Amino acid sequence: MNRILKTLRLIEKQAKGWVVPSVTKISARRDPYQVLISCILSLRTKDKTTIEASERLFKAADNPAVMLKLKEAQIRKLIYPVGFYRNKSRVILGLSRRIVEEYSGRTPDSLEELLKLKGVGRKTANLVLGLGFGIPAVCVDTHVHRISNRLGWVKTKTPEETEYALREIIPKREWIKLNTTLVTFGQNLCLPVSPFCSKCKVNGLCDKKGVDKWR
Repeated sequence: MNRILKTLRLIEKQAKGWVVPSVTKISARRDPYQVLISCILSLRTKDKTTIEASERLFKAADNPAVMLKLKEAQIRKLIYPVGFYRNKSRVILGLSRRIVEEYSGRTPDSLEELLKLKGVGRKTANLVLGLGFGIPAVCVDTHVHRISNRLGWVKTKTPEETEYALREIIPKREWIKLNTTLVTFGQNLCLPVSPFCSKCKVNGLCDKKGVDKWR
């Protein structure tokens, strides 16, 4: 087993019992549309708030056709207090309308088509592919970008660069769960500032790039 896979297995072992990211919880429903919407809601928003807002919204509208029956003001009220809730309510209506009108109500299952939806970037698109459809995709958010560089796996400046770099060194079978694993790790132990290195099972395998102080 190479260093990266050994590190992943140790992180997964340590992460057992930790709370997984909000979108991972939603993905248990096996509904790509709900994964897409919850991912939109999660941007710049804490997980607890995202889950609660997602539950309220999906109770009122769990598919794009029903979502279009809601007014923007209703969606705003349902998703408050997620970050940028006013803009997100417009994005949700806009992409729901496009899914209904151009994709017969079915969420697109390719990166190219997902990126055509206003408000959807590579992070969101790859998360929908992986968690929504079970299609291998590397989703890189701030946690994955930071931790991949900190560990010494990659030396990149942007999340997109990290995505392409990880696709070259991570086996495809690991792609889908990579985001959940590293985000959970980043939220609970490998914090952006002063991570808990003394408690970490991968301490000896980590290059600690950019770590000025740790606990």
